[in-house]
Order: sequence, then structure tokens, then C-alpha cells
Amino acid sequence: MDFVAIGRGRGSRTVARVLTEVFAPAVLAAVLPLIIGLHAAGSPLEGLGWGLLASLFCAVIPYAMILRGVRRGRLSDRHIGERSQRTRPLLFGLGSVLIGLILLLALHAPRELVALIVASFAGGAVATAVNHYWKSSVHAGVAAASAVVLVLVYGPALLVTMVVVAAVGWSRVRLRDHTVAQVIVGAAIGAVVAGVVFGLLR
Repeated sequence: MDFVAIGRGRGSRTVARVLTEVFAPAVLAAVLPLIIGLHAAGSPLEGLGWGLLASLFCAVIPYAMILRGVRRGRLSDRHIGERSQRTRPLLFGLGSVLIGLILLLALHAPRELVALIVASFAGGAVATAVNHYWKSSVHAGVAAASAVVLVLVYGPALLVTMVVVAAVGWSRVRLRDHTVAQVIVGAAIGAVVAGVVFGLLR
């Protein structure tokens, strides 16, 4: 079956746009720390607090910087479709994640949540390095990393989340924001880095 040809019928572009927005990197980077925080902490309230702190530095601050860039005309769109525009926001995001990680360590956050943020930083660093030469899919990378983390935390039942990874990859190709190769490489980076780093540190 031709991956690129799937869903070229009427309305498929709208579906692709919805998938791209609902499972955008900023959304997943905000939600996943909440899930892991709730799982790792001693109480729901404590877990929510840790998760919100991590989300602030991993998603809210970096995304706010991107929106600011779009409003000022320095960035093409919220997903930064132009590869040449990606390096600065990616580096800013890495800096924000690093600050968040330092805070979490200083405040003795749950080990599992710290492992997630270290994995996020490592994945972002690899994606930033690759982006210097080639436009891999950050959407696919973050989706794949999130799926791997959920499987490691909750077990094989969460392998069902790989359907979301495939759907996100299809949406990026359908919208012509990425090639199939860029989606596959992005997903591979996210999955491998998350599996190794989070798996070892958790």
C-alpha cells in the first residue's frame, strides 16, 4: 500500500490538519509530563504540580517564543515549515528544557519525570543537529518518543499509541510539509532516543 497515496480523497486534508494540530509537538510535550508526573509522584496533587512545572519549560515557554516569532514575521508558521528558520527556536527550546531540568533536579522531582526531561533534551539536541543539514519531522519524532515512553511506563497495551504515530506521519506527508523519508527518520530519532535514555534513567 502506498503510504503517500492513502487518504487523498475529499476531506483528507482537513483530517490531516486536525491530526497535525491535535498531536503537535507542543501539545504532546505539555501533556506527557503531566501523565508521567501523575504516575511517578506519591499523590495526584503532587504529580500534577511536578507535571505542570515540567510542561512550563518543555512546552509553554518554547511555544510562546515560536508564537512571538510568527507574530513578528520572523517565523513562517507555528510549525516552522522553513528548515532555515528552525535552528534558533530549537536552540531556545533546548535552553528552556535545560533550565527546567535543573529546577526539577534541585527540587528533587520524581526520578521518572526527570528521566523524561533528560530524554526530551537529548531528543531535541539530536533533532537540532540533524536539522542543520536536513528537515526531519519533529512532529513524528515527538509522537514516536511519547509512544515509546508510554509503553515503557504502562506496558505493551500502550503499543496501540503507535497508531497515533502513523497517523501523525501520514498527516505531515499529506500536508506536504515532509517527505516519507523525513517522517521515518524523525520517528526513528524520537523512538530510539526516548527508548534508550528514558529506559536507562527511569
